Amino acid sequence: MKLNPVLAALGDYPMATVRQRAADREETGLGVIDFSIGDPREPTPGFIADALRDAVPEVSQYPTAAGLTDLRSAIAEYVLRRFGVTVNPESQVIPTSGAKEAIFSTPLAFIDRDAGDLVVSPSPAYPVYERGSLFAGAEVHNVVLSDDFVLRARDIPDRIWRRATLVWTCSPHNPTGSVTVEDDLAALYERCRSEGAMLLSDECYADTYDDDTYPGGPASILQVAEEDLGGALAYLSLSKRSGMTGYRSGAIVGDAEAIAALKSLRSTTGTASPDFVQAAAIVAWSDDEHAADRRSLFTAKRRILRRAFDDLGLEVVASRAGLYLWVRVEDDLTVTDRLLDAGIVVSPGRYFGDGGEGYIRLALVPTLGECDEAADALRSVLG
Repeated sequence: MKLNPVLAALGDYPMATVRQRAADREETGLGVIDFSIGDPREPTPGFIADALRDAVPEVSQYPTAAGLTDLRSAIAEYVLRRFGVTVNPESQVIPTSGAKEAIFSTPLAFIDRDAGDLVVSPSPAYPVYERGSLFAGAEVHNVVLSDDFVLRARDIPDRIWRRATLVWTCSPHNPTGSVTVEDDLAALYERCRSEGAMLLSDECYADTYDDDTYPGGPASILQVAEEDLGGALAYLSLSKRSGMTGYRSGAIVGDAEAIAALKSLRSTTGTASPDFVQAAAIVAWSDDEHAADRRSLFTAKRRILRRAFDDLGLEVVASRAGLYLWVRVEDDLTVTDRLLDAGIVVSPGRYFGDGGEGYIRLALVPTLGECDEAADALRSVLG
């Protein structure tokens, strides 16, 4: 069988390998506490599930790529509450089937594979930025981040800027939990505008942060962009904000011309969130209280695990926001193996690209009780 050469070159998705190792251990009857995948264990709030059930129709029909008017309005109202930015729900918002597929497919709308278009991506990073770009036919330049794991305009060489079509950034950052401050976001956006590149900002963790550290929440690219949001797209998600990972519900907000292109692409591929999922998304985006409750829970988990690493003398880098702890170790593969033998599943930093070597990532997804148990195991295994 002949494979797409990009698929053949990339091989298996790295996180799938980690998850399979955890499943293999469970199949032998051994327990695991799994910090490898950002899939929280807490139940989805009941009012969200109720909204979905109430919206399941007797007759099922195709959803539209543009999404329900009420959902686009709910997303626009959320953006105004959260970021203080007014967006047009008709032209600057499009619902998506989660953030992953939206991030993967976006380059298909903007990359000319015959023109040598280039996409800039940070490293370490969510692998989908690079993978989606390669499948679209782009050349990818990965910028290895400095020790604070923030992508800044000056980190991208001038020769790369001159060729860049798309630039990916992420704040709060996956995998490290670092946060890009508003001034650095503004400088990155301004350089993109001057070079004719579009800035794509993964903000799926915008509502998971330590309230004491970020009282108003981390900044968005929408807050530093021009009034019409030209050249800027923000990628939002209900997965972590609302515990809706399995619902697959997100949104893209920003540049109206780019949103129109994405609507056209998504109409072509038939990619659209089911209407009953959109009904659940409407109530989720419209309520901030449940998001604050979940945020406080993630903060409690973060503190339990940070104490364990502090006791061990291991540095937790950044990690004041997002869903992850990023911990400096001597050898990420060796530590991952040692912890797996004790039933603690983490992700080696190198799985997220160059610059990730010597770190492990823990997703704050097990329950509070499991985090307490894991903290004791960490002290025992790594002490």
